[in-house]
Amino acid sequence: MPREKRIDAHLAVLAAITLGVFFVLGILLQQQFFSLRNFQSMAYQFPEFGCFALAMMIAMISGGIDLSVIANANLSGIVAAFILTKMITSEMAASGAILLIAIAILAALIVALLCGLVNGMLIAYVGIPAILATLGTMTFYTGIGMAITQGVGVVGFPEQFLAIGSGKIGMLPIPLVIFVLAAIMVSLTLNKTVFGQSVYLFGANPIATLFSGIHNTSVTLKAYLLSGLLAGCSAIIMISRVNSAKVGYGDTYLLQAILVAVLGGVNPYGGRGKVSGVLMGIIILQSLQNAFTLFMFTPYAKRLIWGLMLLLVMIIHYINLRYQERAKIRAMVSQI
Repeated sequence: MPREKRIDAHLAVLAAITLGVFFVLGILLQQQFFSLRNFQSMAYQFPEFGCFALAMMIAMISGGIDLSVIANANLSGIVAAFILTKMITSEMAASGAILLIAIAILAALIVALLCGLVNGMLIAYVGIPAILATLGTMTFYTGIGMAITQGVGVVGFPEQFLAIGSGKIGMLPIPLVIFVLAAIMVSLTLNKTVFGQSVYLFGANPIATLFSGIHNTSVTLKAYLLSGLLAGCSAIIMISRVNSAKVGYGDTYLLQAILVAVLGGVNPYGGRGKVSGVLMGIIILQSLQNAFTLFMFTPYAKRLIWGLMLLLVMIIHYINLRYQERAKIRAMVSQI
């Protein structure tokens, strides 16, 4: 079966699951769930882990994984936080404060890109497997953040910066606008550029891409740079929403990002995945997260459920792959 048809079938199943989740939660929670206030709250909450899910998707499509996205975001956020708290004073003019806020955001994105660059170089040039390379850099970035802050949160950002995490553009929350722009950028990059097609081909068959003239090292490097940039976007949203930066923020997002990516149809082995699938995965996960909060589940119970969901999705994905392989073999045998 062609790749696009398989993905479209998966999207149809995801759409049905999304509607089913909304239907069940609507029955159980009624107005608590289907209220404008609840949906606005969800729109402020999911963009930061949504950007993490997009970053994870890029890495997984390329045939790897990025376990350092949370540590990258925390380190980037800490760098921005120091600029915001050490260089901006209450006596400063508004124009000067806005300029320094822009510099802080730019610094966070640059640090995030540098972290992505380190990941890409370790994987592409040194040849370390992605899971080991990013596991090591996760610890390394966390250690740098801990050394800078001594484990203490950096708090007290200017009101103009806090508007990024809590403000609106018309009726739309600013974090949602940032996430939508990031999702559009990733979708266009994957579907409309040579690099995007190279990522899919490299993830599906790196040996074939090597002999087809595609520079595998360049593709890997760019994929992890993009993953790092998305982690930087998450950092800006996250620290502006909670008004602080600290090592350890968003640790639970790592499991959720992997779960959303796999649930959204991204092949853990590489070569397949679409932004639209990840978006539906985010909606499903955030709806369940919101329901768990309304049902007053403990954080430990939530992590247990996310872990079980990831195992279940991976098992279903593995069974589906085995079924497709056997179907291909039967088709080849029937043609002999």
